Amino acid sequence: MIQLLFNGQSAIFVLLLFTIILALSFHEFGHAWTAKMYGDDTATRLGRLTINPVAHIDPLGLMMIILVGFGWAKPVPTNPAKFNSFWASLVIAGAGPFANLLLAFLAINLYAIALSNGVAFVQTESASTFFYFFTYINVLLMLFNLIPLGPLDGHYILPYFLPRHLARNYRDLNQRYGGYAVLGLVLLSYAGLPVFAWLRAGAQWVMSALLVF
Repeated sequence: MIQLLFNGQSAIFVLLLFTIILALSFHEFGHAWTAKMYGDDTATRLGRLTINPVAHIDPLGLMMIILVGFGWAKPVPTNPAKFNSFWASLVIAGAGPFANLLLAFLAINLYAIALSNGVAFVQTESASTFFYFFTYINVLLMLFNLIPLGPLDGHYILPYFLPRHLARNYRDLNQRYGGYAVLGLVLLSYAGLPVFAWLRAGAQWVMSALLVF
């Protein structure tokens, strides 16, 4: 992403960085808020029940976003012993991606409403670029986190849809190799292989489906 600065596209760089930080913050807030609803106040006690980016952004993860365009936020800590429902892990894991989906839905539809009503400030190319990237990045983050590998949210969700013995084997294999699998996919992507082409195509489809106004 830092190449944008070298190419003189500082405005796009700032826009992307702002959007990514906001998207990650809402994502982690979604986890923290839902965990509290299911009886676990671990994240709340650690100051994570907030949309303040300071509470969620990992310095190394942010640096990686700037340097290579791929990074992470601080994971929200949970204590499954405090969960008050069998479904807690599923819903808590899904709350982060859902927060990004909600942001995307609001952004694209508020833009469409403002555009159709002739609101002046959205009639510019800058506004169009902002709302497009804001929606796209949130949808992309949602889809990426639903991949059931490594530490991504999808690995908490998939076992609920598997027979018990397969879920147990899956958890064991993912704990051993899931992180390496995600890293391998990222490295293959940077090597030029289109391993995440489906994410980009999926994001475009979701964006069109979200537009209801």
